[in-house]
Amino acid sequence: MQSRNRIFDDMSQLMTNAMGVAQGAKDEAETAMKSMIDRWLADRDFVSREEFDAVKAMAQKAREENEALLARIEALEIKPKPKRAPAKK
Repeated sequence: MQSRNRIFDDMSQLMTNAMGVAQGAKDEAETAMKSMIDRWLADRDFVSREEFDAVKAMAQKAREENEALLARIEALEIKPKPKRAPAKK
């Protein structure tokens, strides 16, 4: 009976060690994959969300300013020019 328990204990220890090795390999594979993805993204010209939002806000402001200037120009073009009095001789 004692030898049987020893075999089960050894098998249990072996499985526990195998699970530890498998977990370590999984963690290392995840780290390597994240590193590869980070390098791949760094090689591309992607922008961060903050940079995108900042440029988007600048473009919106420029559009609004252009619309305001266009309205001013149109108002000036519509305004009649004052008539000049004829020159005296």
